[in-house]
Amino acid sequence: QVQLVESGGGLVQPGGSLRLSCVASRRTFSGAAVAWFRQAPGKDRSFVTFINWRGDDSHYAESVKGRFTVSRDNAKNTVYLQMNSLKPEDTAVYTCAARYYWPSGSFFPSDYNAWGQGTQVTVSS
Repeated sequence: QVQLVESGGGLVQPGGSLRLSCVASRRTFSGAAVAWFRQAPGKDRSFVTFINWRGDDSHYAESVKGRFTVSRDNAKNTVYLQMNSLKPEDTAVYTCAARYYWPSGSFFPSDYNAWGQGTQVTVSS
């Protein structure tokens, strides 16, 4: 069974930056699109971004465009989420998800078949 592990979360002041990482264990990300979702307290899970297998196509939620950047290093079996100009409303648990057998991404959580446990990001002064 594929296990995805996120890291890089933490507490940051508004305007600060964090870089999240997502690593697949027991299996590589070969041929899989990868997405990041987030869930704030009391809210539903929401789409943040996805990147396709080749890394040449990505999409972002309107709320993070221009501030967040997704990238991947397939040689290192790692997907990154660089988050800049963080705002208090970015506070959430961030979870990565892989869409094995589908090289292109999707906005819908139900299209992903492997999930991490999530990492907490808190933006507060």
